[in-house]
Amino acid sequence: MTLPKKSLREILPELDGLMILAMVLLFLLGLVSIYSASQGATRMGQYYALRQTIWGGLSLAAFLVTVRIGYEEIYRWSHFVYGAVALLLLTVLLVGYSAKGAQSWINLGFFRLQPAELGKIALAVVLSRVAVVHGPHDLRGLTICLAVTAGIALPVMLQPDLGTVIVYAVMTFAALHVARAPRKYLFSLVGLALISLPLGWTFMKEYQRQRLLVFLDPYVDPLGAGYNVIQSRIAVGSGGIWGKGFLEGTQSRLHFLPESHTDFVFSVFAEEFGFAGTVVVLFLYSLLIWRILSTALATKDIRAKVMVSMVACWVWFQLFEVMAMSVGLAPVTGIPMPLFSYGGSALLSVSVGLALVQSVHVASRKSYV
Repeated sequence: MTLPKKSLREILPELDGLMILAMVLLFLLGLVSIYSASQGATRMGQYYALRQTIWGGLSLAAFLVTVRIGYEEIYRWSHFVYGAVALLLLTVLLVGYSAKGAQSWINLGFFRLQPAELGKIALAVVLSRVAVVHGPHDLRGLTICLAVTAGIALPVMLQPDLGTVIVYAVMTFAALHVARAPRKYLFSLVGLALISLPLGWTFMKEYQRQRLLVFLDPYVDPLGAGYNVIQSRIAVGSGGIWGKGFLEGTQSRLHFLPESHTDFVFSVFAEEFGFAGTVVVLFLYSLLIWRILSTALATKDIRAKVMVSMVACWVWFQLFEVMAMSVGLAPVTGIPMPLFSYGGSALLSVSVGLALVQSVHVASRKSYV
């Protein structure tokens, strides 16, 4: 089905309103948490909130442009998108900006761009198309699909950014499953990943090994690698049922919780708004993922079905990882909470990903007379 050439004004009423509502509310709640997290000891709440608002405006523009172009037209440019992102990832390895032990950013002056986030869009668009054209029903098709992922994942692994590579792996697994790869291939990939864990340990940086060790027991290094996890647990637990109130979270206000506006922004929110606020956030994410999956089920375009499923797994896995990390049930990876954490590249990428979903939704709507 080809998306009709409509104006943006004609397209907007056909968008999934519940999905839009969930996106907007999650962004606003995240903005509140970013301000609160940064307004503690550093007193930079306005600075970070303003920058995130600017990125929100740019992400809105990218969302509208993507919806207007339509996913079918973007498919025609998919190889160009893939090549451009791959080139950016190679550029990062050569002249990238380093922070937190990883060389993952390109410094553009006013802001820094993280191409690994754009890689999620490139992977969703290209792999969904390749998985249909070269179905993963035999070893040849499976190899081609895995090669597409490897072209994006290997440069990111070299940065190193293991958290983002895991997101790619989850998205790839979803694509193979929806494209009906045989179960023996899927189980073999999972088994191969498990077998490779000891080998992966030898290639990890020292800080990555420490993250895994403190995941098992944060108190092996309570003032070093385990400090963040311990303080995050305290923040989440001290929120109780109703929370301490906006700007009243002691862990962030007294600067006990590092990276509070990025990696541990959920911990800040949980401390200030408690279990009740957390339930609201979970409801909004559930609403968002439900509407994404509904679009995947409704479309008859197999390419779009694969792509939308990949976006759903992208959002779900990052949400799960961030929340589990905040309470010590998963290792610290540094991946952002979709629409919620501070970070322009992440916000821009997930906005474009959700715009692709909305484009599929519009193209799949049935007309009633």
